[in-house]
Amino acid sequence: MPIRPDIALVLDPRFSGGTSAAVAHEILALHRDCDLSISFIESAMFPPGRRVNARIEAALNETGIIAAWNPKLVRAETVVLHNPSFLKFDKILPVRFNCARAIIVSHENFLRPDGTPGFDVAHCLRLIDRQLPPCPRLIAPVSRYNRRGVATWLADKSPDFDPWHLAPIDWFNVCDFALHPPTDTPRDRRGRVSRAGFEKFPSKPIMLTHFPAHADRCAILGGDSFLLPGDQPPAHWEIVPFGGASVEAFLAEIDFFVYFTHPNWRESFGRVIAEAIASGKVVITDPGTAESFGDGVIASDGTDIDAIVSRFCADPAGYRSFVTAAQRKLADYTPQAFRTAICSFLDSQREGLTP
Repeated sequence: MPIRPDIALVLDPRFSGGTSAAVAHEILALHRDCDLSISFIESAMFPPGRRVNARIEAALNETGIIAAWNPKLVRAETVVLHNPSFLKFDKILPVRFNCARAIIVSHENFLRPDGTPGFDVAHCLRLIDRQLPPCPRLIAPVSRYNRRGVATWLADKSPDFDPWHLAPIDWFNVCDFALHPPTDTPRDRRGRVSRAGFEKFPSKPIMLTHFPAHADRCAILGGDSFLLPGDQPPAHWEIVPFGGASVEAFLAEIDFFVYFTHPNWRESFGRVIAEAIASGKVVITDPGTAESFGDGVIASDGTDIDAIVSRFCADPAGYRSFVTAAQRKLADYTPQAFRTAICSFLDSQREGLTP
């Protein structure tokens, strides 16, 4: 009989965006085939209080797993720490780990597009390192783009971090969204979704070129930064605060998902891109973010959006064909694909088949 993977997931469960969503779906994907435990750490990144992201809470309720808060010891064959940036404001990590291997999942990019650190990676790794026994230490990227940043950081690391190595697999986001057929009559209805945050948006002049007055619709879910006192967003923008509408209902009212961020910030995976594809939309985004989805999205520098939209609006059959092909590519990120990849990887680690 194969040995069931023994995995402990460790994280601060109060992230509002992609990290919590990814972990919630990961719990659902792994709990039947693994001995899975969950430990929550209250870090200084968030205000005090044991709040849990609603999606993680729902996953725990569905699986019946009871998470431990701030345990003194976490014991498992494999300890998986999600998004080490949650420790960037802490001076100590008051939990010890007893494990055969430790894996850090790098949800947040180690490097910004200009090559500077995205956060104090060295500090976070040192806090974790001090609490680990002698064992293999791996960093698992969530995407190809994320992997390049981790690889560059490791290549330039100090000798302090020699025990840490790049995992041979990506610990990608599970994407099991319901698939909706594309429209037969695409129109110039543009939208984007993200949590609120200045890093999530390019400048207002660039946003105006992405969401112009001549479009049939320009909708922004999570555009809280454009609703601040003294700001005057364009009258043709329909801005909904983050959490002010369901993502599914919001996406149903657009045909093109136009997603660009601040020039010195990038999505590490782009879970919202997968959600837009699943909802039946053509996605236009920057080349780095596009990497996770290959030719299932349109990679652009942002200057040709009008032309892209016009081309698809004039060719409804091409629009449908593009979206349908993009949705097939989401099979790479199903719960079954994730479960197979992770369990096979951990089996190979146990058997010494990978370095």
